[in-house]
Amino acid sequence: MNPILRFHGAAGGVTGSCYEVETATCRILVDCGMFQGSKSEKELNYGPFPFEPPAIDAVILTHAHIDHSGLLPKLVRQGFDGPIHATQASIDLCSVMLPDSAHIQETEVENLNRRNAQRGRPQVTPIYTLRDAATCMTLFRAVAFDSWTAVGQGIRARYWNAGHLLGSASVELEIEQQDGDAPLRLLFSGDIGPGHKLLQADPEGPAGIDYLVCESTYGDRDRPVVTPDERRALLADEVRKAAQAGGPLIIPSFAVERTQELLVDLFQLMRAGAVPKAAIFVDSPLASRASAIFEAHAGEIEGGDILRQALGSSDIRFSESVEESKAINRLTGFFVVIAASGMCDAGRIRHHLTAHLWRRDATVMMAGYQAQGTLGRILLDGAPRVRIQGEEIDVKARILLFDLYSGHADAGELVAWVKARFPVRGGVFLTHGEPVGLEGLRSRLSGLIPDGRLVVPRIDDAFELATAGPRPFDLNRPHRLPPEKVAHLDWHNDLSKLLLDISAAVDAAADERGRAAVIRRLRRALETRAK
Repeated sequence: MNPILRFHGAAGGVTGSCYEVETATCRILVDCGMFQGSKSEKELNYGPFPFEPPAIDAVILTHAHIDHSGLLPKLVRQGFDGPIHATQASIDLCSVMLPDSAHIQETEVENLNRRNAQRGRPQVTPIYTLRDAATCMTLFRAVAFDSWTAVGQGIRARYWNAGHLLGSASVELEIEQQDGDAPLRLLFSGDIGPGHKLLQADPEGPAGIDYLVCESTYGDRDRPVVTPDERRALLADEVRKAAQAGGPLIIPSFAVERTQELLVDLFQLMRAGAVPKAAIFVDSPLASRASAIFEAHAGEIEGGDILRQALGSSDIRFSESVEESKAINRLTGFFVVIAASGMCDAGRIRHHLTAHLWRRDATVMMAGYQAQGTLGRILLDGAPRVRIQGEEIDVKARILLFDLYSGHADAGELVAWVKARFPVRGGVFLTHGEPVGLEGLRSRLSGLIPDGRLVVPRIDDAFELATAGPRPFDLNRPHRLPPEKVAHLDWHNDLSKLLLDISAAVDAAADERGRAAVIRRLRRALETRAK
């Protein structure tokens, strides 16, 4: 049989990366990531896998980000006990990221169950626990870049530096063919880093493959070409504006790599006197542990020496306890807070936003991609009021996007990277992008790749990897989520906005009589709907 490739995540959206490769003798996963974004997408994390975990022989992990690794403990919890192949740096990062993710699952479920008990709703269980994360870590096996590793019967893998994150890789698979033909060669891009990325070398990869699975996060846009000095100068402008406003600069940031990049540039700007000197609080236990791993791997990182200096600066303060975190928000004047999560959907950043979004002297700077349906995206889209953990907050702070730290190549860089992989004999699958990104990259590649061999799969689509090109497979298999529900706002987003609109309408009424009239109209609408 020809190999079958199934897309269980990052298809039509940017999260939940998970691809299954099935041959006559082996079944492996490339990544097993967590879904983020709308409530509809995140509910997939709680549901069953679209495969039997014990039937999977091995996992190939491209890198440690949670949208690529975050469901590995759940996979182990449900019966997988094979090897998880990853670079040593990815293993080191997963050793702090997966337990942190488990802690978030347990803590948030504990809080939710407390609210559910008060409301008479059923109790829920976490996706996985700290024990599951610890068991998962025992299955990791380190692989080196640029060398072949047997990962299953008739399948071997080779890792190429993807330039996206410490330890990140594009993964080349070579699959033996039963009919004696030459082995089939697949390349999974993982996440491709941009050229001249701080702390990372430029991405690499092989040429002359049969099938390519390529990310398309920024497939619709070209970012301005800036040097590291130009990026720091632009960052300095925003920091000075925040200082002049007189309030804090709040930066939602991914704890791993983005935080370390920001620390390097902020450290250099303050040392040079280009921006006012101020305390920089890294309010994330995960970022603290990840920074220690980056320091240990500084010899593998471009600019590792300056990173060491930044991490040792007295101006940079790592907050560990909840009490230390709360104390930050009692400060006045200008200071900097870097806290996870990068899309504002979990972690300590929500408490800082609750404390400062309503202040006109505060600045909130998004430093990376914000997926549709996340609080970060809602803020960037200009919401005048938001709900955070049930609390309504007016948005008066200055909200801005500073996207020059992105870990993803833009459209031009992706096209150049794909062309460097030519010839691609079988076909190209575009994944890990929202609809505009997917369509943008598809249109740029359409003249380079023959019709029928450039495919944009939907979640749970499957294809037979034939020599003549990809053929749809298992067409009657149901999809866990309709394509129109992926990377789109859902009912939960609509409900949150409705509740905010109701509060605004009641508040805007002139007097008690007017507020009562608004409430009566709402009750009549609900009663009509109930009938």
